[in-house]
Amino acid sequence: MSHKVLYISYDGLTDPLGQSQILPYLKGLSSKGLKFHIISFEKKENFIALKDDIASRCEECGIIWHPLSYTKKPPLFSTLKDLRKMNAKAIQLQKKEHFDVVHCRSDIPALTGRRLQKKYGLKFIFDMRGFWADERVEGKIWNLKNPLFKWAYNYFKKKETEFFASADAVISLTENGKKEILSWKVFSQKPPYIEVIPCCVDTEKFDPEKIDPEKVTQLKRELHLTASDFILGYVGSIGTWYMLDEMLDYYKIIRIRYNEPRFLFISGESEAVLKQKALLKGIPQEEIVVKRVPHSAVPLHLSLFDFSIFFIRPTFSKKASSPTKQGELMALGIPVICNAGVGDTDAIVKKYDAGKIIKTLNKESYSETVLNKNEYNLSSLRNGAIEVYSLEKGVNKYLSVYQNLLKTDKTV
Repeated sequence: MSHKVLYISYDGLTDPLGQSQILPYLKGLSSKGLKFHIISFEKKENFIALKDDIASRCEECGIIWHPLSYTKKPPLFSTLKDLRKMNAKAIQLQKKEHFDVVHCRSDIPALTGRRLQKKYGLKFIFDMRGFWADERVEGKIWNLKNPLFKWAYNYFKKKETEFFASADAVISLTENGKKEILSWKVFSQKPPYIEVIPCCVDTEKFDPEKIDPEKVTQLKRELHLTASDFILGYVGSIGTWYMLDEMLDYYKIIRIRYNEPRFLFISGESEAVLKQKALLKGIPQEEIVVKRVPHSAVPLHLSLFDFSIFFIRPTFSKKASSPTKQGELMALGIPVICNAGVGDTDAIVKKYDAGKIIKTLNKESYSETVLNKNEYNLSSLRNGAIEVYSLEKGVNKYLSVYQNLLKTDKTV
Protein backbone atom coordinates (compact mmCIF):
# COMPACT_ATOMS: atom_id res chain seq x y z
CA MET A 1 0.00 0.00 0.00
CA SER A 2 1.41 3.42 -0.93
CA HIS A 3 1.97 6.07 1.73
CA LYS A 4 -0.22 9.16 1.76
CA VAL A 5 1.28 12.65 1.86
CA LEU A 6 -0.41 15.98 2.44
CA TYR A 7 1.62 18.65 0.60
CA ILE A 8 0.82 22.24 1.59
CA SER A 9 1.98 25.26 -0.40
CA TYR A 10 1.11 28.92 0.00
CA ASP A 11 2.21 29.33 -3.62
CA GLY A 12 -0.29 28.32 -6.28
CA LEU A 13 0.16 25.46 -8.71
CA THR A 14 -1.00 27.89 -11.39
CA ASP A 15 1.90 30.24 -10.48
CA PRO A 16 5.08 29.86 -12.57
CA LEU A 17 6.91 28.52 -9.51
CA GLY A 18 4.16 25.97 -8.92
CA GLN A 19 4.60 24.70 -12.46
CA SER A 20 8.40 24.56 -12.32
CA GLN A 21 9.17 23.89 -8.65
CA ILE A 22 6.26 21.86 -7.24
CA LEU A 23 4.50 19.78 -9.87
CA PRO A 24 7.60 18.25 -11.51
CA TYR A 25 8.90 16.95 -8.16
CA LEU A 26 5.56 15.57 -7.07
CA LYS A 27 4.99 13.95 -10.45
CA GLY A 28 8.33 12.15 -10.08
CA LEU A 29 7.60 11.12 -6.49
CA SER A 30 4.11 9.93 -7.43
CA SER A 31 5.70 7.54 -9.91
CA LYS A 32 7.67 6.07 -6.99
CA GLY A 33 4.49 5.09 -5.14
CA LEU A 34 3.69 8.10 -2.97
CA LYS A 35 0.08 9.32 -2.99
CA PHE A 36 -0.16 13.13 -2.81
CA HIS A 37 -2.95 15.47 -1.85
CA ILE A 38 -2.01 19.12 -2.45
CA ILE A 39 -3.44 22.19 -0.75
CA SER A 40 -2.37 25.33 -2.61
CA PHE A 41 -3.46 28.97 -2.68
CA GLU A 42 -4.33 30.24 -6.13
CA LYS A 43 -4.39 33.79 -7.42
CA LYS A 44 -7.63 34.49 -9.25
CA GLU A 45 -6.23 35.49 -12.65
CA ASN A 46 -3.79 32.56 -12.86
CA PHE A 47 -6.42 30.12 -11.64
CA ILE A 48 -8.98 31.14 -14.24
CA ALA A 49 -6.40 30.84 -17.03
CA LEU A 50 -4.70 27.58 -16.02
CA LYS A 51 -6.94 25.59 -13.67
CA ASP A 52 -8.00 23.05 -16.31
CA ASP A 53 -4.44 22.44 -17.48
CA ILE A 54 -3.11 22.01 -13.93
CA ALA A 55 -6.04 19.78 -12.93
CA SER A 56 -5.34 17.58 -15.96
CA ARG A 57 -1.62 17.34 -15.12
CA CYS A 58 -2.44 16.39 -11.53
CA GLU A 59 -4.96 13.77 -12.62
CA GLU A 60 -2.46 12.20 -15.02
CA CYS A 61 -0.07 11.36 -12.19
CA GLY A 62 -2.64 10.55 -9.51
CA ILE A 63 -2.25 13.77 -7.52
CA ILE A 64 -5.41 15.06 -5.81
CA TRP A 65 -5.49 18.85 -5.88
CA HIS A 66 -7.36 21.01 -3.36
CA PRO A 67 -7.03 24.62 -4.59
CA LEU A 68 -8.00 27.43 -2.22
CA SER A 69 -8.27 31.14 -3.03
CA TYR A 70 -5.35 33.40 -2.10
CA THR A 71 -6.13 36.58 -0.16
CA LYS A 72 -3.80 39.49 -0.88
CA LYS A 73 -4.93 42.38 1.34
CA PRO A 74 -4.64 43.71 3.97
CA PRO A 75 -1.11 42.61 4.98
CA LEU A 76 -0.89 39.98 7.75
CA PHE A 77 -4.65 39.88 8.28
CA SER A 78 -5.12 38.36 4.82
CA THR A 79 -2.49 35.75 5.71
CA LEU A 80 -4.30 34.93 8.95
CA LYS A 81 -7.50 34.47 6.99
CA ASP A 82 -5.75 32.08 4.60
CA LEU A 83 -4.12 30.24 7.50
CA ARG A 84 -7.54 29.53 8.98
CA LYS A 85 -8.67 28.12 5.64
CA MET A 86 -5.46 26.09 5.44
CA ASN A 87 -5.90 24.62 8.92
CA ALA A 88 -9.57 23.75 8.35
CA LYS A 89 -8.90 22.05 5.00
CA ALA A 90 -5.88 20.15 6.31
CA ILE A 91 -7.74 18.80 9.35
CA GLN A 92 -10.75 17.88 7.20
CA LEU A 93 -8.53 15.93 4.81
CA GLN A 94 -6.54 14.30 7.62
CA LYS A 95 -9.69 12.94 9.24
CA LYS A 96 -10.71 11.42 5.92
CA GLU A 97 -7.38 10.28 4.44
CA HIS A 98 -5.14 9.57 7.49
CA PHE A 99 -1.88 10.86 6.02
CA ASP A 100 1.55 9.52 6.94
CA VAL A 101 3.49 12.71 6.16
CA VAL A 102 2.76 16.43 5.96
CA HIS A 103 5.18 18.23 3.61
CA CYS A 104 5.15 22.01 4.07
CA ARG A 105 6.59 24.45 1.56
CA SER A 106 7.79 27.44 3.61
CA ASP A 107 6.77 28.96 6.93
CA ILE A 108 3.02 29.65 6.64
CA PRO A 109 2.22 26.02 5.66
CA ALA A 110 4.63 24.87 8.39
CA LEU A 111 2.32 26.40 11.01
CA THR A 112 -0.37 23.99 9.82
CA GLY A 113 2.09 21.12 9.44
CA ARG A 114 3.36 21.51 12.98
CA ARG A 115 -0.23 21.43 14.21
CA LEU A 116 -0.89 18.16 12.37
CA GLN A 117 2.36 16.71 13.66
CA LYS A 118 1.41 17.43 17.28
CA LYS A 119 -2.23 16.46 17.03
CA TYR A 120 -2.09 13.41 14.73
CA GLY A 121 1.53 12.26 14.90
CA LEU A 122 2.30 12.87 11.22
CA LYS A 123 5.88 13.01 10.02
CA PHE A 124 6.64 16.67 9.34
CA ILE A 125 8.88 17.89 6.49
CA PHE A 126 9.80 21.58 6.68
CA ASP A 127 10.75 22.53 3.11
CA MET A 128 12.17 25.98 3.80
CA ARG A 129 12.38 28.27 0.79
CA GLY A 130 14.68 30.69 2.58
CA PHE A 131 14.79 32.56 5.87
CA TRP A 132 11.25 33.77 5.33
CA ALA A 133 10.80 36.34 8.10
CA ASP A 134 14.15 37.94 7.28
CA GLU A 135 13.14 38.09 3.60
CA ARG A 136 10.05 40.07 4.57
CA VAL A 137 12.17 42.63 6.42
CA GLU A 138 15.11 42.80 4.01
CA GLY A 139 12.70 42.99 1.08
CA LYS A 140 11.06 46.02 2.73
CA ILE A 141 7.71 44.24 2.97
CA TRP A 142 7.74 44.45 6.78
CA ASN A 143 8.92 47.67 8.41
CA LEU A 144 10.10 46.84 11.92
CA LYS A 145 9.22 50.38 13.05
CA ASN A 146 5.61 49.26 12.75
CA PRO A 147 4.76 47.39 16.00
CA LEU A 148 2.54 44.91 14.13
CA PHE A 149 5.30 43.91 11.72
CA LYS A 150 7.86 43.80 14.53
CA TRP A 151 5.58 41.42 16.41
CA ALA A 152 5.14 39.27 13.28
CA TYR A 153 8.91 39.14 12.70
CA ASN A 154 9.67 38.05 16.27
CA TYR A 155 6.83 35.50 16.18
CA PHE A 156 8.01 33.89 12.95
CA LYS A 157 11.68 33.87 13.97
CA LYS A 158 10.68 31.97 17.10
CA LYS A 159 8.52 29.62 15.02
CA GLU A 160 11.35 29.13 12.50
CA THR A 161 13.59 27.75 15.26
CA GLU A 162 10.71 25.52 16.40
CA PHE A 163 10.23 24.19 12.85
CA PHE A 164 13.92 23.33 12.54
CA ALA A 165 13.95 21.64 15.95
CA SER A 166 10.72 19.66 15.56
CA ALA A 167 10.73 18.74 11.86
CA ASP A 168 11.48 15.12 11.02
CA ALA A 169 13.36 16.51 8.02
CA VAL A 170 14.37 19.98 6.85
CA ILE A 171 14.97 20.80 3.18
CA SER A 172 17.39 23.66 2.45
CA LEU A 173 17.93 25.07 -1.03
CA THR A 174 21.62 25.70 -0.36
CA GLU A 175 24.66 24.36 1.49
CA ASN A 176 25.20 27.94 2.67
CA GLY A 177 21.75 27.96 4.30
CA LYS A 178 22.38 24.58 5.95
CA LYS A 179 25.71 25.76 7.38
CA GLU A 180 24.03 28.87 8.78
CA ILE A 181 21.37 26.84 10.61
CA LEU A 182 23.85 24.33 12.01
CA SER A 183 26.00 27.21 13.32
CA TRP A 184 23.23 28.35 15.66
CA LYS A 185 24.00 27.73 19.32
CA VAL A 186 20.52 26.32 19.95
CA PHE A 187 21.38 23.34 17.72
CA SER A 188 24.88 22.66 19.04
CA GLN A 189 23.74 19.57 20.98
CA LYS A 190 20.95 18.32 18.74
CA PRO A 191 21.30 19.47 15.11
CA PRO A 192 18.30 19.02 12.78
CA TYR A 193 18.35 16.56 9.89
CA ILE A 194 18.84 18.79 6.82
CA GLU A 195 18.94 17.69 3.19
CA VAL A 196 20.11 20.18 0.55
CA ILE A 197 18.01 20.19 -2.63
CA PRO A 198 18.39 23.27 -4.88
CA CYS A 199 15.75 24.58 -7.28
CA CYS A 200 16.02 21.87 -9.91
CA VAL A 201 15.35 21.96 -13.63
CA ASP A 202 14.06 19.50 -16.21
CA THR A 203 17.33 19.17 -18.15
CA GLU A 204 15.52 17.21 -20.87
CA LYS A 205 13.32 20.21 -21.54
CA PHE A 206 16.19 22.73 -21.26
CA ASP A 207 18.40 20.94 -23.78
CA PRO A 208 20.16 22.91 -26.57
CA GLU A 209 19.99 19.84 -28.83
CA LYS A 210 16.20 20.14 -28.81
CA ILE A 211 16.15 23.78 -29.91
CA ASP A 212 15.12 24.04 -33.57
CA PRO A 213 17.52 26.45 -35.39
CA GLU A 214 14.75 27.46 -37.81
CA LYS A 215 12.55 28.51 -34.87
CA VAL A 216 15.44 30.51 -33.44
CA THR A 217 15.87 32.35 -36.75
CA GLN A 218 12.13 33.00 -36.97
CA LEU A 219 12.01 34.25 -33.36
CA LYS A 220 14.89 36.65 -33.97
CA ARG A 221 12.99 38.07 -36.92
CA GLU A 222 9.86 38.52 -34.81
CA LEU A 223 11.84 40.36 -32.13
CA HIS A 224 13.76 42.46 -34.72
CA LEU A 225 17.09 40.96 -33.68
CA THR A 226 19.90 40.30 -36.14
CA ALA A 227 22.57 37.61 -36.23
CA SER A 228 25.24 40.17 -35.32
CA ASP A 229 23.44 41.47 -32.22
CA PHE A 230 25.14 40.82 -28.86
CA ILE A 231 22.27 39.76 -26.64
CA LEU A 232 22.40 40.11 -22.88
CA GLY A 233 19.40 38.29 -21.43
CA TYR A 234 17.36 38.36 -18.25
CA VAL A 235 14.64 35.83 -17.45
CA GLY A 236 11.92 36.04 -14.79
CA SER A 237 10.25 38.75 -12.78
CA ILE A 238 12.28 41.57 -11.24
CA GLY A 239 10.39 41.60 -7.93
CA THR A 240 11.94 42.66 -4.65
CA TRP A 241 15.37 41.10 -4.91
CA TYR A 242 16.71 41.58 -8.43
CA MET A 243 18.80 44.72 -8.88
CA LEU A 244 17.48 46.26 -12.10
CA ASP A 245 19.41 49.54 -11.83
CA GLU A 246 22.72 47.71 -11.43
CA MET A 247 21.93 45.32 -14.30
CA LEU A 248 21.16 48.29 -16.54
CA ASP A 249 24.43 49.92 -15.46
CA TYR A 250 26.23 46.74 -16.48
CA TYR A 251 24.49 46.80 -19.85
CA LYS A 252 25.71 50.39 -20.37
CA ILE A 253 29.29 49.09 -20.27
CA ILE A 254 28.36 46.38 -22.81
CA ARG A 255 27.03 49.11 -25.13
CA ILE A 256 30.48 50.70 -25.26
CA ARG A 257 32.28 47.44 -26.03
CA TYR A 258 30.00 45.46 -28.34
CA ASN A 259 28.42 46.32 -31.66
CA GLU A 260 24.64 46.20 -31.91
CA PRO A 261 23.86 45.15 -28.34
CA ARG A 262 20.38 44.30 -27.11
CA PHE A 263 19.05 43.68 -23.59
CA LEU A 264 16.37 40.99 -23.91
CA PHE A 265 13.97 40.48 -20.99
CA ILE A 266 11.97 37.24 -21.02
CA SER A 267 9.63 38.46 -18.35
CA GLY A 268 6.11 39.44 -17.42
CA GLU A 269 7.37 42.86 -16.27
CA SER A 270 5.91 45.98 -17.88
CA GLU A 271 7.71 46.81 -21.12
CA ALA A 272 6.96 50.51 -20.63
CA VAL A 273 8.46 50.52 -17.13
CA LEU A 274 11.63 48.69 -18.23
CA LYS A 275 12.13 50.99 -21.20
CA GLN A 276 11.57 54.09 -19.09
CA LYS A 277 14.14 52.86 -16.54
CA ALA A 278 16.60 52.28 -19.39
CA LEU A 279 15.96 55.73 -20.84
CA LEU A 280 16.76 57.32 -17.46
CA LYS A 281 20.12 55.52 -17.67
CA GLY A 282 20.79 56.89 -21.15
CA ILE A 283 20.05 53.59 -22.90
CA PRO A 284 18.06 53.88 -26.16
CA GLN A 285 14.64 52.29 -25.75
CA GLU A 286 14.97 50.34 -28.99
CA GLU A 287 17.79 48.31 -27.40
CA ILE A 288 15.43 47.00 -24.70
CA VAL A 289 13.34 44.06 -25.90
CA VAL A 290 10.67 42.58 -23.61
CA LYS A 291 8.72 39.39 -24.26
CA ARG A 292 6.30 37.53 -21.99
CA VAL A 293 6.10 33.81 -22.77
CA PRO A 294 4.50 30.68 -21.26
CA HIS A 295 6.83 28.38 -19.35
CA SER A 296 6.82 25.87 -22.20
CA ALA A 297 8.37 28.47 -24.55
CA VAL A 298 11.13 29.60 -22.17
CA PRO A 299 13.91 27.27 -23.49
CA LEU A 300 13.55 28.55 -27.06
CA HIS A 301 13.65 32.18 -25.96
CA LEU A 302 16.62 31.68 -23.62
CA SER A 303 18.56 30.17 -26.51
CA LEU A 304 18.79 33.69 -27.98
CA PHE A 305 21.01 34.86 -25.10
CA ASP A 306 24.77 35.23 -25.53
CA PHE A 307 25.05 35.77 -21.78
CA SER A 308 22.45 36.02 -19.04
CA ILE A 309 22.62 38.35 -16.08
CA PHE A 310 21.11 38.33 -12.62
CA PHE A 311 22.16 40.55 -9.73
CA ILE A 312 20.45 39.70 -6.43
CA ARG A 313 20.72 41.78 -3.27
CA PRO A 314 23.19 39.80 -1.10
CA THR A 315 21.41 40.01 2.26
CA PHE A 316 21.39 37.53 5.16
CA SER A 317 18.21 35.80 3.95
CA LYS A 318 19.73 35.20 0.51
CA LYS A 319 22.18 32.70 2.02
CA ALA A 320 19.35 30.24 1.55
CA SER A 321 18.36 31.32 -1.98
CA SER A 322 18.67 29.18 -5.11
CA PRO A 323 17.71 31.05 -8.32
CA THR A 324 15.63 28.70 -10.50
CA LYS A 325 17.02 30.39 -13.61
CA GLN A 326 20.62 29.34 -12.91
CA GLY A 327 19.98 25.65 -13.61
CA GLU A 328 17.89 26.46 -16.69
CA LEU A 329 20.59 28.68 -18.18
CA MET A 330 23.45 26.30 -17.44
CA ALA A 331 21.46 23.39 -18.91
CA LEU A 332 21.20 25.35 -22.18
CA GLY A 333 24.93 26.14 -22.13
CA ILE A 334 24.42 29.86 -21.49
CA PRO A 335 27.07 31.50 -19.26
CA VAL A 336 25.80 33.73 -16.46
CA ILE A 337 26.90 37.06 -15.01
CA CYS A 338 26.03 37.22 -11.32
CA ASN A 339 27.09 38.87 -8.10
CA ALA A 340 28.76 37.15 -5.16
CA GLY A 341 27.17 36.35 -1.80
CA VAL A 342 23.88 34.71 -2.81
CA GLY A 343 23.30 31.11 -1.72
CA ASP A 344 25.62 28.69 -3.50
CA THR A 345 25.45 30.62 -6.78
CA ASP A 346 29.02 31.89 -6.99
CA ALA A 347 30.47 28.58 -5.72
CA ILE A 348 28.66 26.72 -8.51
CA VAL A 349 29.73 29.25 -11.15
CA LYS A 350 33.36 28.86 -10.03
CA LYS A 351 33.25 25.07 -9.89
CA TYR A 352 31.84 24.64 -13.40
CA ASP A 353 33.36 27.73 -15.03
CA ALA A 354 29.80 28.79 -15.77
CA GLY A 355 30.23 32.54 -16.16
CA LYS A 356 31.43 35.72 -14.46
CA ILE A 357 31.11 36.63 -10.79
CA ILE A 358 31.05 40.38 -10.06
CA LYS A 359 32.27 40.89 -6.50
CA THR A 360 31.73 44.65 -6.37
CA LEU A 361 28.86 46.16 -8.30
CA ASN A 362 30.42 49.28 -9.76
CA LYS A 363 31.57 50.72 -13.09
CA GLU A 364 35.19 49.67 -12.56
CA SER A 365 34.30 46.01 -11.97
CA TYR A 366 31.92 46.01 -14.94
CA SER A 367 34.59 47.47 -17.22
CA GLU A 368 37.09 44.78 -16.21
CA THR A 369 34.69 41.99 -17.26
CA VAL A 370 35.32 40.79 -20.80
CA LEU A 371 32.53 38.67 -22.25
CA ASN A 372 33.47 36.08 -24.85
CA LYS A 373 31.05 33.21 -25.24
CA ASN A 374 33.63 31.18 -27.16
CA GLU A 375 35.72 30.75 -24.01
CA TYR A 376 32.96 28.64 -22.45
CA ASN A 377 32.43 24.95 -22.99
CA LEU A 378 28.74 24.24 -23.61
CA SER A 379 29.07 20.60 -22.51
CA SER A 380 30.79 21.61 -19.27
CA LEU A 381 28.03 24.09 -18.48
CA ARG A 382 25.34 21.53 -19.21
CA ASN A 383 27.10 18.78 -17.26
CA GLY A 384 27.29 21.14 -14.28
CA ALA A 385 23.54 21.73 -14.51
CA ILE A 386 22.87 17.99 -14.68
CA GLU A 387 25.15 17.31 -11.72
CA VAL A 388 23.72 20.04 -9.48
CA TYR A 389 20.24 20.88 -10.71
CA SER A 390 18.79 17.85 -12.53
CA LEU A 391 15.17 17.17 -11.72
CA GLU A 392 15.83 13.43 -11.58
CA LYS A 393 18.51 13.97 -8.94
CA GLY A 394 16.19 16.26 -6.97
CA VAL A 395 13.36 13.72 -7.05
CA ASN A 396 15.72 11.00 -5.83
CA LYS A 397 16.93 13.20 -2.97
CA TYR A 398 13.35 13.87 -1.91
CA LEU A 399 12.62 10.14 -2.21
CA SER A 400 15.52 9.33 0.12
CA VAL A 401 14.08 11.78 2.67
CA TYR A 402 10.70 10.04 2.52
CA GLN A 403 12.30 6.61 2.74
CA ASN A 404 14.27 7.70 5.77
CA LEU A 405 11.14 9.01 7.51
CA LEU A 406 8.98 6.03 6.58
CA LYS A 407 11.75 3.51 7.32
CA THR A 408 11.54 1.78 3.98
CA ASP A 409 14.31 0.38 1.84
CA LYS A 410 14.00 0.46 -1.95
CA THR A 411 10.34 1.27 -2.46
CA VAL A 412 8.04 3.69 -0.73
